[in-house]
Amino acid sequence: MTATPRSDVDVLIVGAGISGLGAAYYLQTQRPGTSFAILEARAATGGTWDLFRYPGIRSDSDLHTFGYEFKPWRDEDAIASADKILAYLREMVAENGIERHIRFHHKVLGAAWCSADARWTVDIELVDTGERSQITANWIFCAGGYYRYDQGYTPHFEGRDRFAGTIVHPQHWPEDLDYAGKKVVVIGSGATAVTLVPAMASSAARVTMLQRSPTYVMPVPGKDRFAIAAQKLLGADRGYALARRKNMLKQQLVYQFCQRHPELARRLIRRANAKVLPAGYPVDEHFKPGYNPWDQRLCAVPDADLFAAISDGSAEVVTDRIVTFTETGILLESGRELDADIIVTATGLNIQLLGGMTLTVDGEAVDPAERIVYKGMMLSGVPNFAYAFGYTNSSWTLKVGLLCEHFCRLLDHMDEHGYDVACAQVDRAGMATRPFLDFGAGYVQRAVDQLPKQGDSAPWQTSTGYHDDVKLLRHDSVIDPHLSFRRASRQPVGIG
Repeated sequence: MTATPRSDVDVLIVGAGISGLGAAYYLQTQRPGTSFAILEARAATGGTWDLFRYPGIRSDSDLHTFGYEFKPWRDEDAIASADKILAYLREMVAENGIERHIRFHHKVLGAAWCSADARWTVDIELVDTGERSQITANWIFCAGGYYRYDQGYTPHFEGRDRFAGTIVHPQHWPEDLDYAGKKVVVIGSGATAVTLVPAMASSAARVTMLQRSPTYVMPVPGKDRFAIAAQKLLGADRGYALARRKNMLKQQLVYQFCQRHPELARRLIRRANAKVLPAGYPVDEHFKPGYNPWDQRLCAVPDADLFAAISDGSAEVVTDRIVTFTETGILLESGRELDADIIVTATGLNIQLLGGMTLTVDGEAVDPAERIVYKGMMLSGVPNFAYAFGYTNSSWTLKVGLLCEHFCRLLDHMDEHGYDVACAQVDRAGMATRPFLDFGAGYVQRAVDQLPKQGDSAPWQTSTGYHDDVKLLRHDSVIDPHLSFRRASRQPVGIG
């Protein structure tokens, strides 16, 4: 194994998914003199939308808010398939010449900060050859997502080795998997499961969604008629902006309504489910969760396709617990056995913060779980390091766009005053903290002890409201008493 000479940039972006590509656009347009590179471990842009290949993969947010603010979504499908999202992302990359900044097959292993030099030295492995190299940067912008790309989550299933058929996790979908005419059991009840079931039901002999407990599932229109009309009447840019504002408001109103009136929200969701299911269907058994709406993410089902598959008999939902896999299927606690040729474990993700990279600051290892988040984009005591983490209660990209804007304004301020270093510092001992993600989803709860914390007041709280973040990240000054600035090899110079 050989090492190549190191290179240097102002900003190093980790990840070429929707967040990293967006960060590149903002840097390129708002700070044209800033040098940057994007490191991507895989061979293509797109992140999640290129990685997942299971049948029917689609967004669970409308693309008028999940898409970029600066690039209108022109397709009529508001809830869009992965191929359409990829085409949109790659069109943006081509339009803005961003690909020349991307280095594919470059996996970031770790980064070491040196205060004397005010730079990060980043260790990289070339995935296809194993060769190691380094790059130095004044800033790192981590856009590596929040889950492990190489390994999905699968719990222990008793008797798994006995099953004679095929077992597959959606994150690792085989290109040659033939499920036509086969009996399929999909284990899970989240967004992936409710996507897979109707997509596979059209050609499989039978598809069963096996869930331990129900999830809130809401039928929504696949097309946004308001957005289509707005773009026809006002043009692509203005129509898109109007539809985006309408959908942002709708998302916030739905979330706030569910938080303030959970029992009424339960009844309304149940009524919507019952309306698209056959008369007499046991709605409460299969679609009545034990938690309140939006304590976990609500699954959107475009054009009620899951309910349509249930109604025509090509799919069914079973709510039960697994005792063991058998040679021919799954034995349940009720005594029922589900026959299967293929079992799909749509059982979730493994959270992996910061793309799995390690960090050190002047030789001391950084444990993210011991840090507090600053403005939802930096970690306390970690200089010149920003990360992208979107909303869990509305479209992910809404927050990422605001973070990128704020990041560029922060760099502008540092340039204007000749600063090399910015570091968020907690100003009081014993600050009350709570989990970074106050969210009941299983993938979050499994990793809560690995994640940073949020504090009890701004700017240490992680906002979940777009309009609050517009004020904090777009309109408020980057100057903050909790953010210190300095020049290389000099003492902090306060907030100026």
